[in-house]
Amino acid sequence: MKIKDIINVLENAAPPALQDSYDNAGLITGDERQYCTGVLCSLDATEAVVDEAIERKCNLIVAHHPVVFKGLKRITGKTYVERTIIKAIKNEIAIYAIHTNLDNIIAGVNGRMADRLGLINRAILQPKALTLKKLYTFVPVEQAENLRTALFHAGAGHIGNYSQCSFNSEGTGTFKGEAGTHPFAGVTGELHFEKEVKIEVIFPAWIEQKLVQALKAAHPYEEVAYDVVQLENTHQHTGAGLTGLLPQPMEEKEFLGFLKESFQLRLIRHTRLTGSPIQKVALCGGAGSFLISNALHANADIFISADIKYHEFFDADSRMVIADIGHFESEQYTVDLLHDILLEKFPTFAVLKTAVNTNPVFYYA
Repeated sequence: MKIKDIINVLENAAPPALQDSYDNAGLITGDERQYCTGVLCSLDATEAVVDEAIERKCNLIVAHHPVVFKGLKRITGKTYVERTIIKAIKNEIAIYAIHTNLDNIIAGVNGRMADRLGLINRAILQPKALTLKKLYTFVPVEQAENLRTALFHAGAGHIGNYSQCSFNSEGTGTFKGEAGTHPFAGVTGELHFEKEVKIEVIFPAWIEQKLVQALKAAHPYEEVAYDVVQLENTHQHTGAGLTGLLPQPMEEKEFLGFLKESFQLRLIRHTRLTGSPIQKVALCGGAGSFLISNALHANADIFISADIKYHEFFDADSRMVIADIGHFESEQYTVDLLHDILLEKFPTFAVLKTAVNTNPVFYYA
């Protein structure tokens, strides 16, 4: 198995196209063509994690946070980032980051947080824009079913929890094959009229190349007529943050205790309690203050995230509780998520979880 095989599984789960514009997800160091000796899953890629990879004979680290986030102008070993990169390269260890693309899928980082709280009826808090496209194509009536099947198999036709969605309308297509052509129907040099079906399917933008390849492979015509258009519609399973419901309402202090226990927290920073029970929960792993207004608009009773600044706590405006549980703490179960994604595909391969606690924040009590 090569490193590229591991990367393909990760990118099928969380497509790179879903990462935010500021992000640096992907292969940070290493050669994807190399054979993989083992995978070490971690929240961060640090020197200690590289040492662990060396000790445990893993030549691939899969981390949530990119160790190189901003551009490096020199690599001299003066910072922990530079030292980590130097050590990884010297020991031929690849580092792969799967960051905001893993945040932006409903079963990703936030989904794992929701699992800890047992949330039901989950929905994306801030859907990601420009993630859907539509394909239009035209095919002879008798070949329409086979072509639809190929498009669905390639990943088209999903709307929410419905699959194999398409719209089909019949009409008449015309074409004349010029010299050197071998038309599927009709005669070269003569105008031909063909009963055709116009097929329309929605698809995630990141599978466009795969879908067009499937279209051309399954279509009977030499020259396939098709259109791809960008949609303003949002993909219901991609975007930032998540909302969900507790199976039963809980009093605020009871819920905070439940939250503390579920995430093994030493403390929770939060706004003044509102006096109302908690049932609708909004959350975002990592720094999520940009979603406070979305949580309010969603009528959440509490918003759970991290890295909330002093003045941002005021934005709760006594309409909901804001709870800051810490950056590492909110994303700590991402290691389990990465491990599970890879182990499902490679059950007999060396997919390991780091034993290093990379949390840089300590508390003095």
